[in-house]
Amino acid sequence: MSQSNPHTNPIDNAELAESGSPEESGESPRSGFDRLILRFGRGAAWLAFIAMAISVYEVFMRYGLDSPTSWVHESVVMLVATLFALGGPVAMAGNRHIRVRVLYDHVGPRLRRWLDLLNDTITLGFCLMMSYAAYVMFWNSSHNPMGEWSLERSGTSWNPPFPALVKGIILLALAIMTIQTVIHLVQSLRTCFAASHSPEDHA
Repeated sequence: MSQSNPHTNPIDNAELAESGSPEESGESPRSGFDRLILRFGRGAAWLAFIAMAISVYEVFMRYGLDSPTSWVHESVVMLVATLFALGGPVAMAGNRHIRVRVLYDHVGPRLRRWLDLLNDTITLGFCLMMSYAAYVMFWNSSHNPMGEWSLERSGTSWNPPFPALVKGIILLALAIMTIQTVIHLVQSLRTCFAASHSPEDHA
């Protein structure tokens, strides 16, 4: 009859219970904010259906009634660009970003915690730099050379302000990813600190 090991690291048990095995774990949000992002992402996924529906409408109008629209193409581009931008926070919330795990899968739990901390630190630096670049890009597309509010437009016959709006959504997505990374970094710091004070870590 097997018995539980009384010296098992509670941190490792908590991580295993929460995430499960790599094959069994699907979306594995690390915080309540991540869970909120995942719920929002499921709703935002309907933008793909809207883009498909209005594309079908455009095909019918163009080839069925010989009356093409002036707004469908730009609207589809806007919707798809929005989905791509929001895919970053959703992928981070679900822990689904592509990663190379050759080293990670061959080290022990202690080194994995430090690798997680290093990864979160590098990711935060990347998100901060990209957020700043997105801010400059959005500012330039939403203000004229005099500094007055003036949204960049597409320049077509319909001429919507979609270029500026897409850049604003990119900035929003990167800001959300920065917040997510800060939360993850704090969690990694707490995990490393708690592990360094556990009996097993000093054994």
